[in-house]
Amino acid sequence: MNYQQYFPLDVVNGPGTRCTLFVSGCEHQCRGCYNQSTWNPCSGHEFDRDMVAQIISDLKDTRVKRRGLSLSGGDPLFPANVPAILALVQLVKRECPDKDIWLWSGYLLEELSAEQSQVLDYIDVLVDGKFEQQLADPSLQFRGSSNQVIHHLKQ
Repeated sequence: MNYQQYFPLDVVNGPGTRCTLFVSGCEHQCRGCYNQSTWNPCSGHEFDRDMVAQIISDLKDTRVKRRGLSLSGGDPLFPANVPAILALVQLVKRECPDKDIWLWSGYLLEELSAEQSQVLDYIDVLVDGKFEQQLADPSLQFRGSSNQVIHHLKQ
């Protein structure tokens, strides 16, 4: 898996202060997408052990308390990304059980493959649905268009 950007401090992509990873790879290619540079799964940087260690270290950093991890892209549930995303969310839940995980995907919850669905066991919130430019609404919190749904998987 590759990633485009990592923000160790982010207050836009989910509630509270967070770490946010924008992965590469997306087959949806939504019209009006603001992250078109993430569509190519080979673009960006290799997601390696050093980046995993950095994310865990940042989540554990007590100087700036982070509420959790946000995964966006591209699409974290792009089939080629699923093994690395699954390993990451499993590790985050094991190492940082007090942190929540939000994940944005163009795939709909009810359409996820068995492999993609495995990730749901480790995330707290899924924001699903393709970005629909004609339904774009800047007043929406944590989603770009009104067709996208915020699924609270853990209470």
